[in-house]
Amino acid sequence: MGLGSQKDDIGDLRQLQLAPLRGKGSLRLWMSVGMALVAAFTMVTRLPWTIAGGWLTAALLFSIWSYRSIAKLPLGEARLSGAIEFRHCNRHALYSALLWMPTFWLQGWTPGLDHVLSMWTISLLMMLTLAMVAHSVPMACALFIAPVSVAAAGALVRAGAPQLASVALVAGFLLCAFCVRFAQNYVRFRRAEEILHEKTETVSLLLREFEETSADWLWQTDSNRRLVHVSPRLAYALGAPADALEGMLLLQALSGDSWETGQFPKSLHDLAERMKRRESFSNLIVPVSIGGKPRWWELSASPRLDDQGKYLGFRGVGSDVTEQRASAEQIAKMARFDNLTGLPNRLHLNEDLGRALTHAIEAKARCALLMIDLDRFKAVNDTLGHPTGDKLLAQVAARLKSMMERGMSCGRLGGDEFAVVLQNVASADAAEELAHRIIAALSRPYVVDNHQLFVGASVGYAMGPHDGATVETLTRNADLALYKSKDKGGNVVAPYVASLHAQAEERRVMEQELRGALDRGEFELYYQPVVTAEDGTLNGFEALIRWTNQKLGNVSPGRFIPLAEDSRLIAPIGEWVLRTACAEAMRWPSNLKVAINVSAEQLTDPNFASVVVSALAQSGLPPQRLEIEVTESVFLRDGGGAAQLLDQLLALGIRLSLDDFGTGYSSLGYLRKTHFSTIKVDRTFVQGAAKGATESIAIIRAVVALADSLGMATTAEGAETELEVETIRTLGCSNIQGYYYGRPMPSDDVLALFRQPESRSSAAA
Repeated sequence: MGLGSQKDDIGDLRQLQLAPLRGKGSLRLWMSVGMALVAAFTMVTRLPWTIAGGWLTAALLFSIWSYRSIAKLPLGEARLSGAIEFRHCNRHALYSALLWMPTFWLQGWTPGLDHVLSMWTISLLMMLTLAMVAHSVPMACALFIAPVSVAAAGALVRAGAPQLASVALVAGFLLCAFCVRFAQNYVRFRRAEEILHEKTETVSLLLREFEETSADWLWQTDSNRRLVHVSPRLAYALGAPADALEGMLLLQALSGDSWETGQFPKSLHDLAERMKRRESFSNLIVPVSIGGKPRWWELSASPRLDDQGKYLGFRGVGSDVTEQRASAEQIAKMARFDNLTGLPNRLHLNEDLGRALTHAIEAKARCALLMIDLDRFKAVNDTLGHPTGDKLLAQVAARLKSMMERGMSCGRLGGDEFAVVLQNVASADAAEELAHRIIAALSRPYVVDNHQLFVGASVGYAMGPHDGATVETLTRNADLALYKSKDKGGNVVAPYVASLHAQAEERRVMEQELRGALDRGEFELYYQPVVTAEDGTLNGFEALIRWTNQKLGNVSPGRFIPLAEDSRLIAPIGEWVLRTACAEAMRWPSNLKVAINVSAEQLTDPNFASVVVSALAQSGLPPQRLEIEVTESVFLRDGGGAAQLLDQLLALGIRLSLDDFGTGYSSLGYLRKTHFSTIKVDRTFVQGAAKGATESIAIIRAVVALADSLGMATTAEGAETELEVETIRTLGCSNIQGYYYGRPMPSDDVLALFRQPESRSSAAA
């Protein structure tokens, strides 16, 4: 607080104290004159009349002079600081004390007790009168009371009454304390009055400004709930003249045409009941009919009472919130629905699931939650961009919505994940049957921006309340089932089972260990021989990754590779495999190739081609000795980006191999778009052909004929017996890979083959 502000506050305080003195000059004068006369008449009986008369004359002259002097002061003027007036009053109080103090000693240094007691009684009466008249200026009171009390006490001691002297001192002290305390209370009271007055004026000003400038309006009713004092703004809002609305029932004015029918909305009934019970209400939203058009008003009001507590009616404020309500409804819809697909979002679905669970528990029925995740959707986003992905999601949502029947609701949880809530589902079989239908519907081809796209769906489901009696539990368990379905390769339905919790924990631990496996050097490459079918000559190796973890032991690639893809760890692991295999292949004879498996996740990385070039340059391996193996899933997950990247690798001289041909979609378009050097025949066909299965034999012959016509080689995988090897040779496959010629071996064992020619010749036998 600044110095000027402090001075202003002190000035205000002085004015509050001085204000009660205004107009009391005559009272002070007659009080002084009266007390002086009483004192003089008392003195005459004990003192010479010259002394008593002299003192009386001095007292009367002082009273008149003090009256005239103080009467000229502008006491309580707000524009003045009051310091001069304050000091003036204090001086006159002290002068008055100096006038009355000698009265105790007019009989000499040892006055009589009767005389002192008489003067003290008159002085005490003077003190009390002063405390009542000038209570607001405690300093002036103290400047009179304290000296006079001390003088009286001294005289009583000299008169032989020390006990009475102490009484005089205590009485003086109590009177001073009373004046101070009374003045404090008086100032507080006046301050509160001023603040209340200021607030009242502020409220009145605000109300006037509110009526003149605000879009809201004030309204008022009498005890019969009829409108009174209708303001022009309220009349404008109701679309009727103010005089026509005066005296009209508030409910009638708000309900419009529905007043005749009596069909009021519930909120209007609520308003009427509150006013009937004379209850205050705030921010009550009510529908209003203005000229036949619906509007929404927000009303607040309190009952009015007079000074005797009699009920007079209601006074309140109202505003039109039609636009705000429309905006709020839109915001509420946006909070519960997905903007992209228009489907309910996670919040909305949780509410639906909560109601379904509650009903299932109460009715001893079943409900179900199906969690749906699109397969191969990420590749669409990565290669064709998010706008294309968004359009694809909209088509997926439309298909899913078209399948919903009574008791079903579907929604989007986020990303490419959807969910379906089933109420009163008959059994788990019914939920699974719907899940299979959903997969079939969502797996049909999509056409987006002239791109034909294939995405599948994985579904996991949980039954409530058996698999979870709360929304959180049932959702978590359905999510675990979804993870299980994706682990199985996609396009699979998986129900929730209790063992999934243990599997989820195992997956979590495996992912945690996998994140540090590269840094700890836990990966190792094994190499399986690939030989020429005609004479068994070794022509290369396929690099296969192995992981040995201190906590988990030996983990098969089938378990950790999908996890690496899901957790986006496949890129650094794949780069390590590529660089390690190229470096180790340089230690082999120059006629041997090395084949490396590359996942679809790696091919969506735009930096993959530069990583391959870097690995070849760093190791010195010729591009012709490197063979990249991919599966059909690369094309199913891609809109053209992976094929373009493979063309870049072919341009470098790298060989390409199509793995597991015949086990998936087997589209000949892959072979037309990309010039593969080798087509690999899956081991299931090899085993079937060795057993004489005509379908397997026909497929292998068709693949061999196709490869020959396109100038491609064929490699049969999984040959384990001599019969299988002979069958493959008979069917015309170019190369053979399998346990018959060698199991996957570490790099040191591969090098041992080249140091021992006899071992190599025996392997070729």
